[in-house]
Amino acid sequence: MASKKTLEERMESTKSYLKENLNTVRAGRANPALLDKIQVDYYGTPTPLKALANISVPDPRTLMVAPFDPKSISDIERAINEANIGINPANDGKVIRLAIPQLTEERRKELTKVVKNYGEDAKVAIRNLRRDVNDELKKAEKAGELTEDDLKEELEETQKKIDKGLKEVDEILDAKVKELMEV
Repeated sequence: MASKKTLEERMESTKSYLKENLNTVRAGRANPALLDKIQVDYYGTPTPLKALANISVPDPRTLMVAPFDPKSISDIERAINEANIGINPANDGKVIRLAIPQLTEERRKELTKVVKNYGEDAKVAIRNLRRDVNDELKKAEKAGELTEDDLKEELEETQKKIDKGLKEVDEILDAKVKELMEV
């Protein structure tokens, strides 16, 4: 049945979307993914930062942004400030350095709440997938494509896959919370 394959694909895409969102949460360590969603107004066109500059991590608490076009450095600096990621860029004319500050205990707890909200959104999306697949299976039974026993079996199999997906989301969240709470 097509719904099983799409269920697994859609659960995988939900988990990868969760991971992308979690990468944008600053954990006190320099991570180039922190700048992934930043768009720079480059000659009137919104352009992803990583398309305009090389982003490197010279040490665990510093990100270095080296623009390919030296004239775009002020545009990149402005975009970083407007992105409101809580880091002030230091521009030396050639590169932009972002010093990642140590997180306070209070900030760690706030970020943990943000992470858990992302996780809850992913779990809701997975539960919605279950509902969609179950509805599809029940329609197939009404149409005579499935017997009552087959329906019961398919519903149980779907539930097992959903439980596995929810467990994986919890594991992803636990890893991120652990990373956040490290001092």
